[in-house]
Formats: sequence, C-alpha cells, structure tokens
Amino acid sequence: MIKLNNDVEIPEIGLGVYKVESSDMERVIKTAYETGYRAIDTAWFYKNEKSLGQALKNLNINREELFITTKLWNDFQGYDKTIESFNESLENLQLSYLDMYLIHWPCPEDELFIETYKALEKLYYDGKIKAIGVCNFKEHHLETLLEHTDVVPAVNQVEFHPIFNQADLQSYCEGKGIKVMAWSPLMRGGELLENPVLTKIANKYNKSVAQVIIKWHIQQGRLVIPKSQNDNRIKENFNVFDFKLSQSDLEEIDGLNKDERQFRDPDDVKIGIM
Repeated sequence: MIKLNNDVEIPEIGLGVYKVESSDMERVIKTAYETGYRAIDTAWFYKNEKSLGQALKNLNINREELFITTKLWNDFQGYDKTIESFNESLENLQLSYLDMYLIHWPCPEDELFIETYKALEKLYYDGKIKAIGVCNFKEHHLETLLEHTDVVPAVNQVEFHPIFNQADLQSYCEGKGIKVMAWSPLMRGGELLENPVLTKIANKYNKSVAQVIIKWHIQQGRLVIPKSQNDNRIKENFNVFDFKLSQSDLEEIDGLNKDERQFRDPDDVKIGIM
C-alpha cells in the first residue's frame, strides 16, 4: 500500500477494466480478488460501471477492502455537470462513496477543468470521495489547476511505459506531492513484449516481460493498473513481489524511451471529440 498526499492508502497495483464486457465482468473481478487485487479502475467512458457494480454486489466483497476509482468523461466537464455525472457513476456502481474520482482528460479549451475540479473538491469535502485527481494532465495543465484550486490532486494518471517514459512529468508531480499512476503500462503489448532488452532481463529473473515492466513501474514509485480479461494474465501481472530489478536493469529499461505516445496528446482532446 502507498500513502497518497492526504494519507489515504492505495494499492500499488490495480486492475484496469477498460473493454471488459458485462458477460465477463464477474469472472474477471472474482479472479482478480482471489489473486490479491484490491484496487479496480474504471471510467464512465468504459460503459461498464453498471456491470462492475453488479459484479461487486454478486460477489459480496467487503466494500472496505476495495479501492474503487472511476473517471469523469469529457462531455460532462463544468461544475454542475460534474456533480450530476458523479452521482450517476455512484448509482451505476451501487456504492455510497468512491475511493477516487478523476478528471479523465483536461480538455484544455476555456480551462473548464478548473470549474470541474472545484466540483470534485466539493464532493471531497462532503466525504463522498476519499481522494480526487486527474488523468492525462501535462505540467502546464497542473500549473493552471494548482493556481486556481485548493486541493492538490492525489494522482495524475497518464500514459506511461518504456517507450513513452514521462520521467520529467513524474519528477514535477512528485515535487508537488502528486502520485503518478501509469495507464497502458505495458504499451499495447505486441512488439514491446518481444523487445530483446526486456526479454533478456525477464529471462534473468525467470519472469515474463510484462512482470518486468510492471516491476519497473513499481520500483520507480509509480502506481500501475494493467488491464486484462485473461485469468492467467491477471494472475501473472500481480505476481511481481518476489523479485527486485537491479539499478542497471532499471537504467536499461529507461534507455528504451523514444518519447513516443501511443495514444492522443492531451492538448488535442476536446469536449465532444475523442
């Protein structure tokens, strides 16, 4: 467990449920819970908050054991819309509170994210959310946000993997007390999982490349939310606490960086367009 800037504790590894279908959700959550996952990351945009909520109810898991995160979609930015969307998500998930609520993208036109975040602050002060934060915020977005709001984001969830290593952004966030959480931590799989540098390191520890990448994130202080619907991979991604990468391993993985995003640049994401 890691302490956020408001002393709320969050597991280092969570399960991302992007693209998990309703028919698979209960199985996926059951496998993850039995494996040891206690953090689950979803979003309004994933269209599976309802199936996640129903799965949690059916499995009768103790709510206090779990750390549930969801995210506000772009089209609902603005103070009043944010409150409405939060309440919809809470109802979808069949929960009385959220552990964390994040702005999914800055959508920087008109700096509407400031009013959006003020709504998150209200919900936080009212005790409906244990921690609030953002996703995909660059340094200049965070500078603007911090200038106009009171609660420092607990987390900035960003694209982060060996090919797109946002070390400078992580350093900036750490200086502000903001924890970086890596989404798409394994990139898109494929070529990265066959990378010779990563394969060499994985063989040294008798681990998979995915496990090595996840461990790289954790040892460098990032939270990580690998997603999978495959039971074996769900288990494999969590089984990273029995080895430690050397400093030279970490540096070799850092050296793979190409500053290449695999997804949208946050400055290009607009409300109503994705």
